[in-house]
Amino acid sequence: MGAGSDRRRTSWRARAVLFLPYIWLLLFFLAPFLIVLKISLSQTVLALPPYKPVLDLAAGWQGVTQFIAGLSLDTYQLIGSDPLYLFSYLKSLEIAAVSTAILLVIGYPIAYGIARSRRGLQPILVMLVILPFWTSFLIRVYAWINILQRDGLLNDMLVALGIVQTRPEWLTSDTAIYIGMVYSYLPFMVLPIYAALEKMDETLLEAAADLGCARSAAFWRVTAPLSLRGVAAGVLLCFIPIVGEFVIPDLLGGSNTLMIGQALWLEFFSNRDWPVASGIAVLLLVLLILPILLYERLQRRQLEEAR
Repeated sequence: MGAGSDRRRTSWRARAVLFLPYIWLLLFFLAPFLIVLKISLSQTVLALPPYKPVLDLAAGWQGVTQFIAGLSLDTYQLIGSDPLYLFSYLKSLEIAAVSTAILLVIGYPIAYGIARSRRGLQPILVMLVILPFWTSFLIRVYAWINILQRDGLLNDMLVALGIVQTRPEWLTSDTAIYIGMVYSYLPFMVLPIYAALEKMDETLLEAAADLGCARSAAFWRVTAPLSLRGVAAGVLLCFIPIVGEFVIPDLLGGSNTLMIGQALWLEFFSNRDWPVASGIAVLLLVLLILPILLYERLQRRQLEEAR
């Protein structure tokens, strides 16, 4: 009797632990998403809240039916018919893709160098990678404003070295946005790749060398495939937040560079058009689900191949 009771109690605790992530997602993801989705199906009005219909539970079933009847797809038709929103989505994807590619080109050698350094030195190098996170994100972006402005440190250095004669305009350009993105998100690319490389069995490289494989060929045939999971994680950790980035393009970019995060902020705070802002957020979430599904499929395939 006691053993069976202990087994049931353990089973109940195991189920409770398994349900905790689902409860977390229900409260902090699904419920807010349904609220935003509901607002995106509403219409803008000059009232408080600035949209209709509003669900009135006090009216009973009639209030529910009136609420459902008032929902429409007008917001999504407006977003689809306005080229400004399409441009902002495409610009966000372009900047995210280029920034992620640059981050991969820079981050992989850094992660590889850390993983191949002495064991005692690796924690120090990892700490140096994450050291900028000890400073406020806004302060770091404002520091780049001082560096990239016309009379800033970068132009002073270029003029002193004789590389340029006239001071170029770095701010309010795509170049400044790329610099800010790469600087801000570099640790998110380096750390997953380093984690994958650090777990790699180095005897595989020794075996490849014994079989006559050159170091460059061993890298592409052994190291690169084994680090793909870290590369995929780093790409997702950089690409997804960069698509919805607001602070960096708003402070370092110009008026010609409108990313979707800026469009959402303008609709929500400046125009007070909550349905359009919610529709932009819903479409952005749907857009970002695709790379997540691709990553999950890649992981599943790798697990199947490992078996």
